[in-house]
Amino acid sequence: MQKADGMFYAPKGKPNPVCKEGEFQIAAIGLDHGHIYGMCNGMVEGGAELKWVYDPDPAKVKQFCQAFPKVQAASSEDEILNDLSVRLIASARIPSERCSLGLKVMDHGKHYFADKPPLTTLNQLAEARRKAEDSGMKYAVYYAERLHSECAVYAGQLIEEGTIGRVVQVIGLGPHRMNPDTRPPWFFKKKKYGGIICDIGSHQIEQFLSFAGAKDAKILHSKVANYNHPQYPELEDFGDASLVADNGATAYFRVDWFTPDGLGAWGDGRTFILGTQGYIELRKYLDVSRDNEGDQVYLVDHEGEKRFSVCGKVGFPYFGKLILDCLGGTEKAMTQEHTFKAAELAIKAQMQAKRIE
Repeated sequence: MQKADGMFYAPKGKPNPVCKEGEFQIAAIGLDHGHIYGMCNGMVEGGAELKWVYDPDPAKVKQFCQAFPKVQAASSEDEILNDLSVRLIASARIPSERCSLGLKVMDHGKHYFADKPPLTTLNQLAEARRKAEDSGMKYAVYYAERLHSECAVYAGQLIEEGTIGRVVQVIGLGPHRMNPDTRPPWFFKKKKYGGIICDIGSHQIEQFLSFAGAKDAKILHSKVANYNHPQYPELEDFGDASLVADNGATAYFRVDWFTPDGLGAWGDGRTFILGTQGYIELRKYLDVSRDNEGDQVYLVDHEGEKRFSVCGKVGFPYFGKLILDCLGGTEKAMTQEHTFKAAELAIKAQMQAKRIE
């Protein structure tokens, strides 16, 4: 698994099927972002059968078929949408186009699994909410910085067990490497990617709501800037925000495109979780100059100081739970309201953000 470029970072875990072979067939439509590989890896490991793929770019389809040799290349979106055996469609289309596809998918009686950000405007969010409620289909989102990170999964388990008491603050750092030569033109168009907080900030907000056990939050302040990329005037290379949750927990996060070339991963992603009885630090993708494996958990509580290396030991339960939710009509992987709330707050923080000139 390559770690140099976040656009092509696709975690792999151990197969842990939750359903019978062929019971849950899925497809992929829209390969604009490399996250689709991680999304499909997770679903296949959970027991899904990846039947179809479609993208208007044959080169992208060919590369995808090489990664998933059993998948069939469809001739059109409609060939997939009209296949009654397909239960869920995953997509990493251009962010501004993800919602329109999701509405179409749900109209065809299928669940939808979108890359983050799942949508880019409040109007799209309102449409998605209505369609999910009316159709009974799920609009799931790949919030990978928690769902596809073993140290984040383990932190959630520690919090659930009461290890650090009540969570009162979450600090998230989400730096990314730019690699402009590998980025498609839409990456530099704000209307297409939605802004830095709407995009990668959605990860941080979802983590905050989850770790803090919150259902809602208010944006206290947010700001964005383009500090170092004047050749891309619509790009935001920095963003941050502060929030307070409905249960009193607070958050601060920073996202940016300033990962230096010397770092051994696409970003030194970290999360700091403060509780009333201790605190946790997550070093997600590497432990700088010490361990390139990543998934390092630091815990300090009343019993002492502890370090856990959890790579390959915890797994990624979200994907199997999502399959079971789709089959059984439950909400154990993530509630629909939580899914949409993270996106809503990211969009609002983006809209309210002060532009630093």
